[in-house]
Amino acid sequence: MKNKHVIEYEVKGKDWENALDKAFKKKVKDTKIDGFRKGTCPKDIYIKKMGIEVLYPEAVDIALPDAYNKVMKDNKLIPVCEPQIDIKELDEKHIKYEFVIITKPELKLGKYKDLGIKKEAIKVSKKEIDEEVARLTSQFAEIVVKDKGEVLEGNTAVIDFEGFVDDKPLDGGTGANYPLEIGSHTFIPGFEEGIVGMKVGETKELNLTFPENYTKELAGKKVLFKVTLREIKERVLPKLDKSFYEDLGYENIKTEEEFNKEVKKAIEERKKVDIEDKYINDCLEAASKNLKGDINEEIIDDEVHRMFHQFEEQLKMQGLSMEQYMQFSGMKHEDLHKQMEPEANKRVRYRYLLEEIAEAEKIEINDKDADKEAGKMAENYGLTKEDFLAQFGGLDIVKYDMKMRKAIEILKEG
Repeated sequence: MKNKHVIEYEVKGKDWENALDKAFKKKVKDTKIDGFRKGTCPKDIYIKKMGIEVLYPEAVDIALPDAYNKVMKDNKLIPVCEPQIDIKELDEKHIKYEFVIITKPELKLGKYKDLGIKKEAIKVSKKEIDEEVARLTSQFAEIVVKDKGEVLEGNTAVIDFEGFVDDKPLDGGTGANYPLEIGSHTFIPGFEEGIVGMKVGETKELNLTFPENYTKELAGKKVLFKVTLREIKERVLPKLDKSFYEDLGYENIKTEEEFNKEVKKAIEERKKVDIEDKYINDCLEAASKNLKGDINEEIIDDEVHRMFHQFEEQLKMQGLSMEQYMQFSGMKHEDLHKQMEPEANKRVRYRYLLEEIAEAEKIEINDKDADKEAGKMAENYGLTKEDFLAQFGGLDIVKYDMKMRKAIEILKEG
């Protein structure tokens, strides 16, 4: 591919001598040579004792930044992903690097207007309103002890239980004052169903069978549970009244009809965002299919690595390490990488599509508008403009972000 540049660069003479000298000064600090205090051994004696080869790894790293910058400047290249660097030759006289630099791929913008994409209409059914009301009231439900009656679906049964397999107590199969929500399917099939209808103080025997996909020792075996019901608890939903509406932050609502209208509005707002996101994604998908040209695997890999690190940060926020996630999920690094590839490919194509649209439409953002936008964004994040720009990556990133958003608007309007 034309945007893949393989360039060799040699560091020799004084430049390589300087790199070796810096490597020596760094290494000798932590090296004890007989007859010298740590860090005081002369270079020639150090090399005679240790061999010049021990300086190579450090010298390679020292010489690399200047070599890379020289290659970029001399060839006027702007890389779009991490370069691949290999060492082709290395001795006391010189080092020869090979750089594989990927620049922006050559892509041709296809049709991106009049794509025939339609935005869905916002519709809210009575069922959706009822479900949302049920969800809201459930959040404020009070758990109370049920004085009379029997266990019903949805109740919490507080039980003592003992399990027996082959007339012997089941290891780990006992519990006292255990709160079991009926319908949670916490226990094996038939257990919760057997408790439905029990009354407080009643003891019942449940003859059940462990599922075939259970642990190897118990799969398919018969089990007897002796269950005593100690207490029944039920969820009492709040009344739909002024007090409840105020708890939800609706100060001016007095009737159920008014409440339902507000619930409908809230659902419409959520749907509006979801529909808009879907519409943008549909437009991006359709227009990206018309984008001509190939994108290097290296660019996709770079995006996968970025996604991988984002995912790692999300796990940290949940108190999990990547190693723990791999253990829990049974996945390997390569599996996760492969799983992320389709999304990475899509992200990269969408990004280049928007860049091509911005270029075709001659979208430019000036410093004044970008600075103003940075102020707004900083305010939204509760930061000073200076702190926001430092974290966001500077004014050029704000400009790029604004340019991409304008390109999306053009794509939507088309």
